[in-house]
Amino acid sequence: MHEDPHAVFGWLAARGPVHRVRVPVFDKECWLVVGHAEARAALLDDRLRNDIRHSADWTDDGGYAVGHNMLQSDPPQHTRLRRLVSAEFTARRVAAMRPRVRQLVDELLDALPATGPADLVESLALPLPMAVICELMGVPESDRADFRSWSSEVVAPTSAEAAGAAAGALSGYFAELIARRRAEGGEDLLSALVRSNTADAAAEERLSDEELLGMAFLLLVAGHETTVNLIGGGLLELLRRPAQLAALRADAGLLENAVEEMLRHVSPVQTSSFRFAAEPVTVAGREIPAGASVLVGLAAAARAASVAPRPDEFDVRRPPEQSRAHLAFGHGAHFCLGAPLARLETAIALGSLLERRPRVRLDPDRPVTWRPSAIMLRGPATLPVRFD
Repeated sequence: MHEDPHAVFGWLAARGPVHRVRVPVFDKECWLVVGHAEARAALLDDRLRNDIRHSADWTDDGGYAVGHNMLQSDPPQHTRLRRLVSAEFTARRVAAMRPRVRQLVDELLDALPATGPADLVESLALPLPMAVICELMGVPESDRADFRSWSSEVVAPTSAEAAGAAAGALSGYFAELIARRRAEGGEDLLSALVRSNTADAAAEERLSDEELLGMAFLLLVAGHETTVNLIGGGLLELLRRPAQLAALRADAGLLENAVEEMLRHVSPVQTSSFRFAAEPVTVAGREIPAGASVLVGLAAAARAASVAPRPDEFDVRRPPEQSRAHLAFGHGAHFCLGAPLARLETAIALGSLLERRPRVRLDPDRPVTWRPSAIMLRGPATLPVRFD
């Protein structure tokens, strides 16, 4: 599973769309949906809730939740929270980031050696999304190393205890950051969310302190972890295929579709977060009892032959209706709010790298390494390359 999760998902999908599995790290049994049609349906099924209190195993939040956030809530709470953050995290705000994203990419590429070895995770895939989301949210540069360490442990836990400790550290950090924004103000997204939390606003138009905490956690952690995996994993797939890389260099018009093919083929988010059956649910003839935990296999669904012929091939020329048939950003009410930003960062990073550093190749003397095994997220920890 750690070396090649797509082989495991494919093996399961060939045997049926729904399976009972045991999840690593948490040592927890749950149901895994791997069929494409079944995955889309499960993401729309309001009987499968995100609120952990619908879990038969629930006693408390397990020490992992930070505040009250959209990912762990259901309508009508989720609807209200999403509406409030969407009012500030707008398409205009994302579009306004384009010049700054390009500047950051240029600075990172300037720092790369003219020839010789480099690591494209350490030098590009990781620092770019980290800088973008931290600037967007107003996280000082001096705090980013600690934030990165805590965030990595929460999304790819080495143990349940370490994940709980990291979540506690993040919670304390975000509470302090929110307090600073209240006192000092600012033009960043977190400041805008704090300003909306005024005493004279109607109750339904305000974010409580716990909701502000949860929103900061979700936007900062989800806002960069997935994009790190997308850029790193996508570049790896291209570098493994010189003909695909050459096609993209020869035709810049393929760039947008290449990003979608990276989302489809790499699937930086392998599964949904845990969902919980609020009542008995039947999926593809399998009876899922009330209180059971369910994961929706986004990576498995993306490689279904029913939506993308030759699903295990990476092809930047794949017809857009196939390359875009992925569920990398989810589906339905919980569709990723940051999808436009992730696409923007990836397209600029990929396009600029190919334009400015065309003679890049995988380093034959250093293997790619992967981040600690986790069911939800997947991405390279290192991407060793050489510039000729």
